[in-house]
Amino acid sequence: MLDEIKEVRMTTKTKEHMKENEPQPLLTIEDLHVWYELRRFGFGHAGFVKAVDGVSFELQEGETVAVVGESGCGKSSLMKTILGLNIPTSGEVTFDNENLSGLNAEGLRHYRFKIGYVQQDPYGALPPFMTVQKILEEPLIISGMKSGEERLARIHKVLSEVKLHPVEDFLPKFPHMLSGGQQQRIVIARAMLREPRLIVADEPVSMLDASVRVEILKLMHALQESHGLSVIYITHDLSTVKYFSRRIFVMYAGNLIEKAETRRLLENPLHPYTLALLAATSDPDARNADTFKEVPPGEPPSLVNPPKGCRFHPRCARAIAGLCDEKEPRDFEPEPGHFVACWLYQP
Repeated sequence: MLDEIKEVRMTTKTKEHMKENEPQPLLTIEDLHVWYELRRFGFGHAGFVKAVDGVSFELQEGETVAVVGESGCGKSSLMKTILGLNIPTSGEVTFDNENLSGLNAEGLRHYRFKIGYVQQDPYGALPPFMTVQKILEEPLIISGMKSGEERLARIHKVLSEVKLHPVEDFLPKFPHMLSGGQQQRIVIARAMLREPRLIVADEPVSMLDASVRVEILKLMHALQESHGLSVIYITHDLSTVKYFSRRIFVMYAGNLIEKAETRRLLENPLHPYTLALLAATSDPDARNADTFKEVPPGEPPSLVNPPKGCRFHPRCARAIAGLCDEKEPRDFEPEPGHFVACWLYQP
């Protein structure tokens, strides 16, 4: 299987971070591949689902980035690998100068204490048979906090931080007794219990009403600033990232195809797929409700047999025959700090 995967390439950005006088990033993803093996009727090899296929990026301490893309592009597989739930097929995940592949079971357990996870569906993420107190107490018990008073004090602190007042009123409640916004605040509180350094938020507002989404994003932004957290915000909705993220990574068919600071990318998107994502973003202006925006034809490619060359070329009106359908584009930098994997921007 490893013979089928491209050799690890040292990117310019990775070489730069190795300089002794530069600050080390909190998280480094280097040429990461996550492939799932397919088996025919339970027997015999039938190929691989190439969910993540050569992703590289760095995340600084206290930085928030958004990973944006449509369903099936590999966002969740990337997230689960960062959380230590998936084993990489190849490539490296390094957190605070520690390579995850070198961790044993106990090391991986302590690594997960440093990362908080905010799920997409708050009701599905909370055990329906447990009270709020027990939901929040269980992770503290598992992590070794033996004092009941200490656990209760920590629970009071995180519930206050997520603005659930008075705390005593919420402790005996079950999830079904809470609104969707309150449930998501409990999920965020649980993610903050062990004072993590990184939060991975998987579509944290997609299941909520529009008015509640703004409140939750403001809450997460306030927590990020007050605790100096790094945040990876997984979403398909470009309309929310500008309020929360410093940089945007656009993902398509297992690859990161465009990376830039949020304002720069939204004001000057370069990749045809990024333009399509922006075109599909909801328009709040009611005068435009009856207008249709042009979007690329076709469907995202199969991750079992992705197309040769640029994976977006079968849907791209600007594809260059003999190039886009033959050679996989590397990251070009048409303007400082703005990277795009598209042959249209080759020097």
